Formats: sequence, C-alpha cells, structure tokens
Amino acid sequence: MSEPTWGRNRRFCSTLSGSDVGVAVDLAGWVQVRRDLGGLVFVELRDSSGRVQLVADPNKNKDVFEVFTSLKSEYVIAVRGEVSERPANTVNPNSPTGAIEIYPDTVSLLNTAAPLPFQLDSGQQVDESLRLKYRYLDLRRSEMHDHFVLRHKIAQAIRNYLNENSFLEIETPILTKATPEGARDFLVPSRLNPGSWYALPQSPQLFKQTLMISGFDRYYQIARCFRDEDLRADRQPEFTQVDLEMSFVDEEQIMQVTEGWLTAAFACAGIDVPRPFPRYTYKHIFERYGTDKPDMRFGMEIKDLTSVASVCQFKMFRSVADAGGKLKAICVKDGAQGISRKQTDSWQEAVKSWGGKGMAWVAFAQGGVRSSGIDKHLSEEEMSSVKDLSTAKEGDLVLLVADKDPLVTVLLGRLRLKIGEELDLIDTSKHSLLWVSEFPLFEFDPEEERLVAVHHPFTAPHSQDLGLLKSKPEQVRARAYDVVYNGVELGSGSIRIHDQNLQSEVFSIIGIDKETAKQKFGFLLDALASGAPPHGGIALGLDRIVMLLAGCKSIREVIAFPKTQSGACLMTEAPSAASPQQLSELKIKPGSEAKAAVPLQ
Repeated sequence: MSEPTWGRNRRFCSTLSGSDVGVAVDLAGWVQVRRDLGGLVFVELRDSSGRVQLVADPNKNKDVFEVFTSLKSEYVIAVRGEVSERPANTVNPNSPTGAIEIYPDTVSLLNTAAPLPFQLDSGQQVDESLRLKYRYLDLRRSEMHDHFVLRHKIAQAIRNYLNENSFLEIETPILTKATPEGARDFLVPSRLNPGSWYALPQSPQLFKQTLMISGFDRYYQIARCFRDEDLRADRQPEFTQVDLEMSFVDEEQIMQVTEGWLTAAFACAGIDVPRPFPRYTYKHIFERYGTDKPDMRFGMEIKDLTSVASVCQFKMFRSVADAGGKLKAICVKDGAQGISRKQTDSWQEAVKSWGGKGMAWVAFAQGGVRSSGIDKHLSEEEMSSVKDLSTAKEGDLVLLVADKDPLVTVLLGRLRLKIGEELDLIDTSKHSLLWVSEFPLFEFDPEEERLVAVHHPFTAPHSQDLGLLKSKPEQVRARAYDVVYNGVELGSGSIRIHDQNLQSEVFSIIGIDKETAKQKFGFLLDALASGAPPHGGIALGLDRIVMLLAGCKSIREVIAFPKTQSGACLMTEAPSAASPQQLSELKIKPGSEAKAAVPLQ
C-alpha cells in the first residue's frame, strides 16, 4: 500500500469543512474510537486540533477496510482521501466537522499502542497520581489540551500588549545567589567552585531593579521561579510569573499597565472586565472583609458593634471590650427562618477551631427575636443597636464574635467565606477584580522575634510615614499593591526603594546588619548609589491566572509536567539520587542515613 504524503501536505482535522467536499486531503493522528457497523468501519481520527470521521467500505477499498478492522484506540495512523458530505440523517451538529466524512484511499499504520492504564475519556475520574505518572496520556485528553491552548493564547496576549507599550522582554539568570528573607531557596552546587552554591531564583526581583538602574525603562519577562516550600493546590516548587518593572512611575501608572494586559488575558477566555479596577486601602478592606483578598461577589460586610459590648451587662461581650477587644458581626440576609440550629452550631464550632472563643447569633424573625441566648442579657435598647449597627432587617440572621483585635476580624472574614460557599451566595457569573494598597511595611514575626517585611525588603515606605521608621515602624505604610480576582491574590507589586541610605535603614529595621547587607546585597546597594531612578513593578502568577480562567481547582491542571505535593515528578521519578561519580565531581560525599550531603574536605 502506498504511503500517503501526510508529512508534506498534511491538513489539521479542525481546518476541514463543507467547502472541502471533493478535495483530497492528507491527515494523520490517533484513533479516538473505532466502530464496526453494518459492514462499514467508522474511525474517529483525532489530532491536536480536533476530530474527523473516517469510513472504510470493503466494497470501495478492501485494503483500507482490512487495516481499519485491526485498529485500536490510540493507534497512530495517516490517511489520504476525498472529503465527502455525510448523509443528512448522520450529521453531528455538535462537532465542527460533523457534516463531513472521509473514505480514505490509502491508510498507513504508523504505530500501535499498548493497552492504556486508564481510558482517556474518563480522565477526571482517574486518581491524580495515575494521571501524573502517565502525563503524556493525560495530556492527550481534549480537556487538558484546551487548557494549554488557553495558556498559550494568554501568554501571547500579554506579550503583545507589553510589546505594544514599549516594554522589552529581557531574560535574567536562573543560577544566582541565595538571599535572606522569603521562602527557602533551591541550592545548586558549583563544580568549578567546590563548597560554593548557586540558588535558583525565587523571583527576578534584584535583577529587574538592576535593569532599571541600567537604563532599561520598561522590562518584562514571563519568568520561571523556584521556591522550596510546602505545596498546596495553588503552589508548585517551580512556577511561572508575569514579571515587569518600570522607571519614573508611580503606583497608578503600574496599575493601569497591569489592567491593560490582564484585560487582554481575560478576553482570551471570553471574559470582558471593565477598567479601571476598584481601588481600596488595606485598612478599608480588612476591616470590612477580614482579609486582604476579599471575594466581592457577595456582600455580608463585617460591622463593628463594640459600642454595644462596652456598655452591656453580658459578661462574654463586656469582658472582651474592657480588655481592649472588639465585638463584630456579619448579617445573613433572610437567614432568620431558613437556617437551622444545627447549621449555626457548626459555624460556632468552626470559629472555635480557628482559635476563637465562640460565636453568638440573633435571628430577627417575623414572629419575634430568637437567639443563642444573648437576648436574655441585652436590654431592648441594646438589641435594637445590634440590629441597627449590623444593618439587619426583619428576617435576617446576625452572627456575632467577640475577641481580641484583629483576630475577631479574621474570624468573621473566614466565617463569611464559609457561609458564602455553604449557602451558595457567591454569584459565579461575576468577575471581581480590584486593587488593595497601603499595606503595612513591616510586621512582627513571633518565631524570629523581630520585624520582617510584609512584601519584601525592597518596598518603599509611604512618603508621609518616613518619620515613623525609627519611632513606630509597625505603623509605616508600604507603597505596595495587590491585585485580587474573586478572592484570590493574582500577584503583588510595589514602588521600590531607590535611595541607598533608605534601603540600608530598612535592612537595619528587619535585622540585616551592615556586614550581611554588604555580603548579600552589596551589588544592589552599590547600584543604588550610582544614580538609580525611581522605579516600581509587579509580578503576577501566570499559572494561577490560567487556572482560574480555565475553571480549574489546581494549577497542576495547567502546568504541563507538574510536581506532586511532595515535590516529586511521578512520570520521570525526580528527584532521584546522584551517582557517586557526580557527587565526586561536585566534591560532595554522601552523609548520614538521611542522605545529607557534605563537602569533601
């Protein structure tokens, strides 16, 4: 049987249509399914673009028919044949190629396939570890293929927007220097410098700032980054971020540029988002939603009722207020009748499991007030204040938590999200993008017993708060900003410190002495002293953006070859032991039973 010219003149399945009827085409791909019906054999051919139906009739071409009868799922074939119209009663309106079919003149069996460990059409029901072990099969599924088509389109849209706005794409090093602060580094031993180690970059932060000092006004990179940290559904040891930096700008200019390429990215998923995104301060958002990344697709804002607690005779509330704590509440609209005691008990247990003292509730029902017992301890006037301050109406349920601040706000923020999900209050048709800014510059780390940078130590303090750096550093606001989508932080950025003296002062506040600063950041401090322009930037997680726009629950669904939660690649069985020869070349010898590695003396 003659070979089809599939390598030179091959068409993709999705490019075929009714306009090709009567045209001879070459196709190649995988057998999706084979069906023997009434003397005819039907094969659904799949390639990277789509599917098309092939038909073998022994009365038309016996050789092709015989090959078709031997085909099995995932066999690789190439065919040549003329495009035909399907009979009207067999047209598949749900397929882009459902109105055509091909009776091949020739067919080549290019490869067979062993029995598969799982059926591709049942991929989502297969254990994830099996899918990851046979990732090359998992990626054949159309659903997975679509994720990476979307990822490609998003990356291209981002590049196109930034290119059109005078940004330069510049690559920064992968082998770099370990720095304090942040997550753990992945270390790489140097063969040419025994005993010395490279670190894989957690971000291009220092290099992109150096590029601004070098006179590159607008930089971007779709950058690979590495963090040796515990993994969750939205974390991987290696990940990709959209990284950019700009000179001679303020926060608003960076936000506008970011909104531009984010809007272009969302358009790839058919989502139109209005600009500009709403802007909020950290203080405003935290007090109302108990988090710095609020889901704004439903209401239920946190309200402060401490004025009631400070004068009432209810010991649980009064003691908290007298100790400087707060009484706060959220209102569940129309919850007075439809929510059971079992439900409120489960919410109270949740609050306790998160470290709170408990939760009280009041139902302002039509038949009268019901509560967890607090109505016996509050006067009629105080109950009226609870209703007014919580913005409750008749028929609403008010949930109250009294505790130290800011714990009380955090507890109600978590409870708000739990209730929103359980009661199906979140409008999933909405797309809520917003900015949060003016975070604290520092926070106290109880484990290290020192102040640490909330974002990173290169973030500039708010100009109005410079006088507080020495006296009240925890009150200093950062020129930092996060972009949030449906309650998920997409990324963060800041205006950077461009003055060497100010950078040294910030290092000192977070416990980095002059010697350590010189050792770890000497090149940056020298660069800042050589005429550094004011600059700032942002980095957003590309994996996370694609995950959300594809409607996935984990970024593993949108990374071609991801790691497990233990950092392993099940397909390649990485990480693995190094050979004695490799260790010898690196001047490293095996250590104890824990397989620690120590330099050879």
